[in-house]
Amino acid sequence: MRLRTNFSPSAAISAAVLLAGFVFSLAANWPGHLSYDSVIQLLEGRTGAYADWHPPVMSWLLGVGDAIVPGAALFVLFDTLLVFASLLSLLLINAKPSWWAAPVALLCVLMPQFLLYPGIVWKDVLFACAGVAGFACLAQAANRWTNPPLRLALIAGMLVLLVLAALARQNGVIVLISGVAALTWIAARKGKEGHVLREAAVHGGGALIGAAALIGAAYAGLSMHFVGNSGPAKQIQLLEEYDIIGAVAAEPGLSLPVIARSDPMLEKLIRTIGVRVYSPERNDTLTNSHVLTAALNNDDPAMIGAQWRALIARHPWLYLRVRADVFRWVFLTPDLKMCLPYLVGVSGAPQEMAELGLKPRWDDRDDALDAYAGALVGTPALSHAMFGLLAALLLVFLLRRRRPPDIAVAFLLIGATGFALSFFVISIACDYRYLYFLDLSALAAAFYVSLEPRL
Repeated sequence: MRLRTNFSPSAAISAAVLLAGFVFSLAANWPGHLSYDSVIQLLEGRTGAYADWHPPVMSWLLGVGDAIVPGAALFVLFDTLLVFASLLSLLLINAKPSWWAAPVALLCVLMPQFLLYPGIVWKDVLFACAGVAGFACLAQAANRWTNPPLRLALIAGMLVLLVLAALARQNGVIVLISGVAALTWIAARKGKEGHVLREAAVHGGGALIGAAALIGAAYAGLSMHFVGNSGPAKQIQLLEEYDIIGAVAAEPGLSLPVIARSDPMLEKLIRTIGVRVYSPERNDTLTNSHVLTAALNNDDPAMIGAQWRALIARHPWLYLRVRADVFRWVFLTPDLKMCLPYLVGVSGAPQEMAELGLKPRWDDRDDALDAYAGALVGTPALSHAMFGLLAALLLVFLLRRRRPPDIAVAFLLIGATGFALSFFVISIACDYRYLYFLDLSALAAAFYVSLEPRL
């Protein structure tokens, strides 16, 4: 790839800001912030035995980095590289950007989505960074379409990154589909007269086949290391139980015929303890009762699934009302401090920490990062609603202008919006990180538009 050398002063300043932001973010967060789940996944990566509760690709990547440099440092480097390289890649599309680019770049690197989050060892961060980087590759491919070898290399990079995103989060397949749709549209726009449909079919169909092959090969390889029961099956059961208890909490007179017939004691526990401890904020409150937890752990998954389907079929409006209240917490985060807006330091289960040779950490850097991020709680900097509105406005602009790279960035926003909306159905907790991809996509799109903000 031959880079342009006639960069304008605004491009040079923007690039310098992004590079400085990359170095500062890496220095501030190195060797990474780990929570309970992060520690479990790091241990899975080191031992090569995946419990299938977390995405196995996350454990695998952590294991690859840990084999080179013990710990999660290389994983943090990988995520940080992806997110900052994405903006630098977008900058290469326009060698002479407007003067808006530099201040927008500075704003991005000062936001917690760039400064702090890439240093947190979470699957949501991996998903978001890989997703944004995948669409940045597609935008470059659209810009370099007349160079077939480079175009194909960039499309291949897009597929690998979006497949990685889909493997990191089950509902991340929405973003992969959005990327294939964008590629199909771009190919149709670039196709010569009389060959539009063929170009669209070749690129779109080829991308779908390639993505399916990559996902299949990845699952085949990773599944060889699975131990224990199926994590996704248990997670679906947790969602069904959460929805059923939420429906009874919203409408105490609701009948539960399937559970009442098969397990009357469980029905009684749901109507008493379940209703008392239920919260639309997160399902963890259900574990406050050991009696209820034991009953739910011992129930028949088929029975719970049948009752959940009956709830949706017979009381659709009640189901939607309960889901809307849960989604309100994850999207609007009425009490952000209850929704884990960020993480600093290292903490985890003592046994797993000891096996990894890790010690709990909260040093001066962690204290400074906590003060920085804590000051932003309750501001637009940590507001999915604000970034959702920004994404909507940018999407309208990009779809009106419709330059080939615009289409890639527009579908980044479409994929991020679709991913966020999927939590209306699947959310069981309001953790801020779940919709981090929406924030990051909006900021990346804002930087891209700042390069040339005219229609």
